[in-house]
Amino acid sequence: MDITYLFIVLIVTTTSMVLHEFMHGLVAYWLGDDTAKANGRLTLNPLKHLDPFMSVLLPLLLAISGGPVFGGAKPVPIDTRNLKYKEWGFALVAIAGPVTNILLAFIGFLVGHFTGLFYNPVPFWSTFVQAWMFINMGFAIFNMIPIPPLDGSRVLYAIAPDFLRNIMAQMERWGIMIVLVLVMIFGTAFSSFMSGAMDAILKVFYWIVGVYI
Repeated sequence: MDITYLFIVLIVTTTSMVLHEFMHGLVAYWLGDDTAKANGRLTLNPLKHLDPFMSVLLPLLLAISGGPVFGGAKPVPIDTRNLKYKEWGFALVAIAGPVTNILLAFIGFLVGHFTGLFYNPVPFWSTFVQAWMFINMGFAIFNMIPIPPLDGSRVLYAIAPDFLRNIMAQMERWGIMIVLVLVMIFGTAFSSFMSGAMDAILKVFYWIVGVYI
């Protein structure tokens, strides 16, 4: 495995996860909850957000294995009682992270497409831009899985009936372990799902710039 690629993965995952978590905290603050700010999470300091396993080790292991790269970070503390729109406010806070990653991926796509880095590879920079785009896609897709504590569960919670909300609340503590176990058991299928979702997003990016593939 190229050590340069692993270095790029580390830089991209760190930057992407910090911006992901920062936007959670910022949207919560806009909606009336200052819990993230009070806990020092409304910051771009990586040490405040990154989880050693989910933000660093897992993405690096996935990069070494050659699979789609994804991961997560320490959840930003939110007090839903302070949020405007209650469950819907919480859903807005949650979706802010994946939307940020999609926007970052799109910026990477625009750079790669319009500079020609995707089509006339330049050492380091072409790899960096592609990693930036695909890793941010991976983070967005992974975090939208509707299992607590991932962001997708917060969106589902806003529209779920009470019995499902109770189940999700009980899963909160062990949810991330459940997700990782499912990924290990159904690794090939999950990798195919991630790759297919990334391809679909990439087609949308090309459609936006007028290229139909």
